[in-house]
Amino acid sequence: MASPAAAGPGAALPPGAARRDFYWLRSFIAGGVAGCCAKTTTAPLDRVKILLQAHNHHYKHLGVFSTLCAVPKKEGYLGLYKGNGAMMIRIFPYGAIQFMAFDQYKKVIKKQLGISGHVHRLMAGSMAECVFFYFQRKNIIKNGGIVGKLKDRGITAVICTYPLDMVRVRLAFQVKGEHKYMGIIHAFKMIYTKEGGFSGFYRGLMPTVVGMAPYAGFSFFTFGTLKSIGLAQAPNLLGRPSLDNPDVLVLKTHVNLLCGGIAGAIAQTISYPLDVTRRRMQLGAVLPDSEKCLTMVQTLKYVYQQHGIRRGLYRGLSLNYIRCIPSQAVAFTTYELMKQFLHLN
Repeated sequence: MASPAAAGPGAALPPGAARRDFYWLRSFIAGGVAGCCAKTTTAPLDRVKILLQAHNHHYKHLGVFSTLCAVPKKEGYLGLYKGNGAMMIRIFPYGAIQFMAFDQYKKVIKKQLGISGHVHRLMAGSMAECVFFYFQRKNIIKNGGIVGKLKDRGITAVICTYPLDMVRVRLAFQVKGEHKYMGIIHAFKMIYTKEGGFSGFYRGLMPTVVGMAPYAGFSFFTFGTLKSIGLAQAPNLLGRPSLDNPDVLVLKTHVNLLCGGIAGAIAQTISYPLDVTRRRMQLGAVLPDSEKCLTMVQTLKYVYQQHGIRRGLYRGLSLNYIRCIPSQAVAFTTYELMKQFLHLN
């Protein structure tokens, strides 16, 4: 199936040069909008998950739905969105990096390594979570292959946005009447001055790095596989022509939502213990047992010994399914719609 985005050098794209130069920007915007929509949709569930994961003393005796009801009573309905401002600042570039990189890695892996099908989606998803690179199709093949190009243009998406995630978690964990941080800027200043400068912003980075490849890999892999199988087996029932290119078949919106939700649930189950570990480490000095959660292995052992598997390493998983399924569904669906709106197919 031919599409403008995949057209060769000789194809007529008016104006061709400008279309290529701004392809990465349109892709970046599409991914950023998708990430913001997804996180805003599930922000209340994110807040509750953080409170439960780190056993906040106000809510540790409550279950998922009890906490969801208790937060508005104690802190008002806006309390469910604590930390969401920092999340939006973080997630736009992060989502943009992730989705854009996935699309480009998928093309490069297929062209450079000759790997296609399910395997190249799994590889591209894992790589997209780790690395952002400025992609220009006219240069990617010419200048030294995949590894050299990624090193020259790559920067780790997680490292760039991690301090914002740290601040967001600190803001989301504090309860009305016990505020240690007055806002995003104040939290940055406090962490920097009280917790060892820049290194204070990177507590919990190791479990994040270890967990992100399997999470993103299985997420993109599952969605891409379901999408390809659906369009191959039941194109008339599940698919429709793309709005920006009738030659390209895309999933219907409700099918996109379903596939994205399944992808998110599988990926979250695999990587969830590392997410709990990351949150405990990020909260650092805020927790009374912070000295027992200094490293990834130490934190995993401590949480397991104190709370076990179900109430420790997988505490809040049921909420995470409720949160993750609509989050991934909205993210993938919004991205697919933005691709059509910005003529990326």
